[in-house]
Amino acid sequence: MIEKAAQVAGPRVIVVGNEKGGSGKSTVAMHVAISLMKSRQSVATIDLDSRQKTFTHYIENRHAWAQQTSRNLEIPNHIYFVESMDHPTAEDEAADGRSLSEQIDALAQRFDFIVIDTPGRDSFLGRLAHSMADTLITPLNDSFVDLDVLGAVDRETLSVTGTSHYSHMVVEARRRRHDSNKLDTDWIVLRNRLSMLRSRNTRLVGEGLRELSQRLGFRCIEGLGERTIFREFYARGLTALDTLDEVVLGVRPTMSHLTARLEIDNLLHAMRLLGPSTDRKMGEHSRDAA
Repeated sequence: MIEKAAQVAGPRVIVVGNEKGGSGKSTVAMHVAISLMKSRQSVATIDLDSRQKTFTHYIENRHAWAQQTSRNLEIPNHIYFVESMDHPTAEDEAADGRSLSEQIDALAQRFDFIVIDTPGRDSFLGRLAHSMADTLITPLNDSFVDLDVLGAVDRETLSVTGTSHYSHMVVEARRRRHDSNKLDTDWIVLRNRLSMLRSRNTRLVGEGLRELSQRLGFRCIEGLGERTIFREFYARGLTALDTLDEVVLGVRPTMSHLTARLEIDNLLHAMRLLGPSTDRKMGEHSRDAA
């Protein structure tokens, strides 16, 4: 495990987690990793979802498209971690935990950031990764279906009445960090797939998240809108931060590409993952690419 002193000046572990699938975890993880690389940080990525491997496939698509277009796209040092499946014993889980911890310790010697994508379900390694997170990013679709992961809601008033299973797990993971004398996790909840039209549902979900943020101590920020462009990026392993020309995209850039880039820029700024010096490097890199 990384000691407290090392966490201040050493590598930062960023975990993207939510026990519900389809919340956009892999899209967020990819954009965070590539944005850090574009700011000239060294980045390693880990996919803990050994069943779906969406994050792994995203990076594989990026590598293949870079070769096909003869473009130098940033590609992180990537590992997908295969955990024991089908009713693992306590001994299996302990062995998996040791292996993951050793892998992260080894990567911490070589990289500035480690970005970890977790499964959309409860798992031993997912819980362990949450306890290692310096920054935890929880993408959440903007609906009461997804809000249920964080809190219980009254059927009549739709107001928050308590916290839920995933919240309890994160609270326990943060407690374990505190007991180990590590810095507290910066927990960020992203409201993903936001509708362009404000509705009663949007307002009520927002009120629920504000209430839960006070109870649980997370920062709530607006994430990604409901845009098909992000699904199109996946097939070629691209991000909204890449140079959006016709050769790289495979199609002529549109206003949707520009809007997606602005949305990602705003999102990364709100996350505060980079300090002033690296923010400046990112801006210089973007101007050079343009």
